[in-house]
Parts: sequence; structure tokens; C-alpha cells
Amino acid sequence: MGRVLKYALLVAVGCGVMTAVLLVGLQHWIRHRTRDRIYTSVENLPPYPVALVLGAGLWADGSLTPVLADRVATAADLYTAGIVRKLLFSGDNRFVDYNEPQAMREYAVRLGVPEEDIVLDYAGRRTYDSCYRARDIFGVDRAVVVTQRFHAPRALYLCQALELDAVAIVADRRDYTTRRFAWETREYLALALAWWDLNVRRPVPILGEPVPIFDQG
Repeated sequence: MGRVLKYALLVAVGCGVMTAVLLVGLQHWIRHRTRDRIYTSVENLPPYPVALVLGAGLWADGSLTPVLADRVATAADLYTAGIVRKLLFSGDNRFVDYNEPQAMREYAVRLGVPEEDIVLDYAGRRTYDSCYRARDIFGVDRAVVVTQRFHAPRALYLCQALELDAVAIVADRRDYTTRRFAWETREYLALALAWWDLNVRRPVPILGEPVPIFDQG
């Protein structure tokens, strides 16, 4: 029995090491593939028709988390600078008391963005869903993805694989040191899931009738 347990332990350790190597390799590959499409300054961005702003959670009182507030503020900067013409806020609204897109719109309006240039996607439950729906529901083929640095490579990887011509603007407007390690660790698994969705599972998110973004007033 001792030899069997020892063999099983060696197999488990070997599988763990192999999995870690694959996850690290996938992350480095995706970061290398997308690094030239990630911008850190609004001023350096070329014009794009739409900013796709990805949800990042609300507090219990319905207010934006700091990460999401920074994404909306950065998108407002893009609009004010004339780099984008529309803001597409994509987030989760599965529950009556949880409405990310609406909270994002309210904050953007307070920052000076006209309501008529804001479009809401209430079914952006995951980054995959947001990119898929931006293309298939809202008719977006070129966009600036607004997110934080830790998330930008995965978002761009998904956009490119779904045939959405995208660049990303980094919305790191404050120090996220206390959470960065947890986020970056989570990204290893999230990238693996993104690869699996794109190449194996190919799930279809919630869809509906197309509502092209530039036909909405």
C-alpha cells in the first residue's frame, strides 16, 4: 500500500507541475500576443467608434466598486477627448437589486457624458459574454476595451478570437496593491477558461434581436 500511495503522490505532483507550467505558458503567450494593443495613456489612443466598458462589481448598496468606478471614469475621459463616440456599458443584471450597467450609466452622466451616447448591455455576465454580445447584438466591430492592466490581455484575447478589432486602455487610476496578487493569480485560471471556451466549449451567451449601437439614436 505504501508503494501505491507513493506512486499516486508522484503522479499528483507531476500533474500539478504540468498544469502550472501550462497555465504560466498560456499567460505569457497571451500577454505577448496582446501587448502592442494595450495603451496606458488616453492621449496616445487613435479614434475608435465605441468604448466597451466591462463590469467589475457593485457594493451591497449598489454603488460602484473602485475598480469599476475607475473604468467608467476612464471611459468618460475617452468620450470627452473625442476618441470615442459611444460608451457601451456591459455588466450583470440577473437580479432585481443588482444592476451594473445602470449604476455605470448614472456615474458616467455625473461625469458629464450625455445619456444619448451611452448604451447598456444588461447580459454582460462574463468578459466572454460582453465581447460576444458587443459583436452580435450591438454590431460593434471596432472598440476600445476599458479595463485594468491585469485583465486587459484576457479581454483582448477574447475580442480578437471573436473577430472584434479591439485595443485596450488601462484604467489603473489608483493603487490596487492590496488586491493585485489575488486578481493576477485568478487570471491564470480565467485565461485557461477563456481558451477552453474559445476552442472547446464555445458557449453561446444570452442573445436576442440585434440592436446596432449606431441605430439607437
